[in-house]
Amino acid sequence: MNAKRRIKFVCVALLLGAAGCSLGAPQVDRAATQQTPSAAGSPADSLSPSGQAQLRALLDKDRLEELQWPNFSDYSAQIKEFYEKAGYALEWSRGGKPTQQALDLIGILQQAGNKGLDSKDYDGERWPARVTALSAASSKDENALVSFDVAMTVSGLRYSSDLHLGKVDPRTLHTDFEPERNEYDLCDFLLKHVVPAAHVSDAFAKLEPPYLGYQRTLLAMQNYMKLASEERLDPLPTVAKPISSGQPYAGVPQLVARLKFLGDLPAGATTASATSTGDPQIYQGDVVEGVKRFQARHGLDAQGKLGAQTIAELNRPLSARVEQLRLTLERYRWLPHNFDQPPILVNIPEFRLRAYNEEGKMAVSMPVVVGRALRTETPVMEEDMKYLIFWPYWNVPPSILRNEIVPKITRDRAYIQKNDFEVTTYSGQVVTDGIISDDVLAQLRAGKLMVRQKPGPKNALGLIKFIFPNNNNVYLHSTPSQAAFGETRRDFSHGCVRVEEPAKLAEWVLRNNPGWTPERVDAAFKAEKAQQVNLTKQIPVLLVYGTAIAPEDGKVYFFQDIYGHDKSLTTLFSQAYASRK
Repeated sequence: MNAKRRIKFVCVALLLGAAGCSLGAPQVDRAATQQTPSAAGSPADSLSPSGQAQLRALLDKDRLEELQWPNFSDYSAQIKEFYEKAGYALEWSRGGKPTQQALDLIGILQQAGNKGLDSKDYDGERWPARVTALSAASSKDENALVSFDVAMTVSGLRYSSDLHLGKVDPRTLHTDFEPERNEYDLCDFLLKHVVPAAHVSDAFAKLEPPYLGYQRTLLAMQNYMKLASEERLDPLPTVAKPISSGQPYAGVPQLVARLKFLGDLPAGATTASATSTGDPQIYQGDVVEGVKRFQARHGLDAQGKLGAQTIAELNRPLSARVEQLRLTLERYRWLPHNFDQPPILVNIPEFRLRAYNEEGKMAVSMPVVVGRALRTETPVMEEDMKYLIFWPYWNVPPSILRNEIVPKITRDRAYIQKNDFEVTTYSGQVVTDGIISDDVLAQLRAGKLMVRQKPGPKNALGLIKFIFPNNNNVYLHSTPSQAAFGETRRDFSHGCVRVEEPAKLAEWVLRNNPGWTPERVDAAFKAEKAQQVNLTKQIPVLLVYGTAIAPEDGKVYFFQDIYGHDKSLTTLFSQAYASRK
């Protein structure tokens, strides 16, 4: 998206209640820092000429050996700017002692895990010893003071950047995902909003994504971290075939305990009370209902049958759920903080589309079908929807023509005619819509001609497509095939997104176009003629990927990593600093 966004919409939460989380007390020995000085209202400590020379030399090296990750060349420009604006003075100490702001920042760095980040990346475990050593050192030990100051600045910049933009550049994973970056001068942020801050944590809150969904995900992750630390449950026994209600299952007691632990069964339930007959070996009653709730929260077919996949998800360590939530927090940081118009959001692994109104309330929600895993995956991207077309042609992509249509024509020369296709030149001139000759087939095989499907009920795009121009030629569209929407896992398309309720989406998309009432939209669907409608206001479309979400209903939902993006992001997340020398 190129347009500058001016309106902030809380809806872009991948879905989620609110309330931030509190940080615990910094794990620094306060006794060693009694009478801690504050930087607020007091000038920075100046360095001697030799001290300034030492600081400049350190900045030129872009390396501080005392750091967990010594090389800070990726922040070289910002760090040099920081000290240039500071007059090459010490901002994080007064009279040889760490300032209150420095100690508050250290506490935040040590508890970066509460934000889904890794405190080791910001020297979390190393700060107590540093503070103790600095407090015991002479106030004239400029070598120690310079090292401490630079370590604070580097760690503060790293944390600020990771909290604001994300630790991983999304383009590393998704080459076509180029959201408008949330520009924030992090050097000025540290100097003006952290160094003199009365409440350092309040300053950092301004860097975080402004979505209620982000806050709910934070709370969900912290809750699952607590659950993971308390997890002491025996694994459920596996089954050779699915267990239905009323059948025996030796793992019922363990199942009851696990469902209660996860909140899918009332806390007061017992093995006997949760089964309608009181038989602890029979899978029945409230236990089945609890399994249905668990299945609904984990992207499984919520029929209550206890099969291998459900048991595998029940047995999955909660640390894995923490990781899923952590990755969702990272993906929130990639999103723009402001939009001109409320967006359409498609969460790929959830197989669901949501659209929001100007108040941030969900206006539309519907199932979707996305691209096949491993073959024709729907890309993660953000673009602006500019127009829609009723009764569209479907221009068959070259790969589908080559791999699917041509083989079908080879087997049945009447395939084009039977399925309302036509062969055209690349300029749009119709060659034939009848029986395919050897010459035309040869040109199709050579890529010299193209195929398109005529508008109508047989058209693969259905009766409407919603266009947000992009390099992948991906769009939203209806479909004549509704059966796929009845499936729990719905990755069946060639990459585009099929929507279950196109009329509802069209009414919402055209709500700002004068004269486009629901009745007019209905008439356009019935008109049997192509019609392009340009949008009065372009609509942001985000195709996102979140395998863990925390919606407004207070529950936490998990989905399968159908494209393997979680695995890839976890690898990059762990390497983002460790790979730097």
